[in-house]
Amino acid sequence: MKDIAVLIPYGELSLSNIEATYKMFTKVNEALAGAGKAPLFKVRLVGLSTETTVSKGIFTIRPNVTIAEAARYDLIIIPAVHGEINGVLKANEAFIPWLIKQHRAGAELVSLCIGAFLLASTGLLDGRSCTTHWLMANEFKSLFPRVDLQAYKIITDERGIYTSGGAYSSLNLILYLVEKFAGREMALLSSKVFEIDIDRNSQSPFIIFRGQKEHEDEVIRKVQLFIENNYQEKVSVEQVASMFAISRRHLERRFKRATSNTVLEYLQRVRVEAAKLSLESMRDNVNEVMYKTGYTDPKAFRSIFRKITGLTPLEYRNKYNKDLRVA
Repeated sequence: MKDIAVLIPYGELSLSNIEATYKMFTKVNEALAGAGKAPLFKVRLVGLSTETTVSKGIFTIRPNVTIAEAARYDLIIIPAVHGEINGVLKANEAFIPWLIKQHRAGAELVSLCIGAFLLASTGLLDGRSCTTHWLMANEFKSLFPRVDLQAYKIITDERGIYTSGGAYSSLNLILYLVEKFAGREMALLSSKVFEIDIDRNSQSPFIIFRGQKEHEDEVIRKVQLFIENNYQEKVSVEQVASMFAISRRHLERRFKRATSNTVLEYLQRVRVEAAKLSLESMRDNVNEVMYKTGYTDPKAFRSIFRKITGLTPLEYRNKYNKDLRVA
């Protein structure tokens, strides 16, 4: 039997993470009991105290045990805690040495959504890949530059540490763990009971590109605005460099440092974001959208769009345009 600890941190805790995790593992036990088999999971809530108020005091959770009295676990799950990140990490710093000790003793660690911030604070993610909610990607990179953040992913699994993407995509990670520990058949049953798409593996279709402007380079910010205002036109790196009196090499280096994208990548992401909005809300066909967003080659447009969103333009249009179901 696997001993599973679901952490109950202080702060604006994601109750959906707690309930869904607890339910999915215990439902597996119920299904096994119905088949005359022994349970696979023992799930306990583990906190810093015997009572934790969340959501500004609206809810109270009573953990089964505290970290002071908790034994060794096989799997420890860290839910999302919302709010000002540095404050959240400070309030829950007592978990850090306990998580490190548990991992060294053999426990596997799991973070759901922005629970990745607490997990990364242990240092155990340094040099490893992880994911988190795409909205928090820039802040995560700033705080934990040694972690290989792959914010487009739904799930990462690397040497006993698992992370999930944002919000309800955490259900995909719990389902993944059910499959790993209870088998494919049980995972398929769980996916049907909880109505989870078992094959979803990317956050890309959900990402809204807002441009990375949380930096101090005023010239690069002006370059970004130029790109955003002129993406329909033919824009080259040489043109932009000349306009701002910077060498191409210097521009590329400064732009990458400030935004984590090359100039070309930024232009592509701005264009694809504009294309997504058009495909969601307009009746223009894919070629019309392509031309309006600065592309002339259908093959290149399709390739870049799919690389960024995980879907072809036509698939995206059919999936997200409320007025259309076929093109």
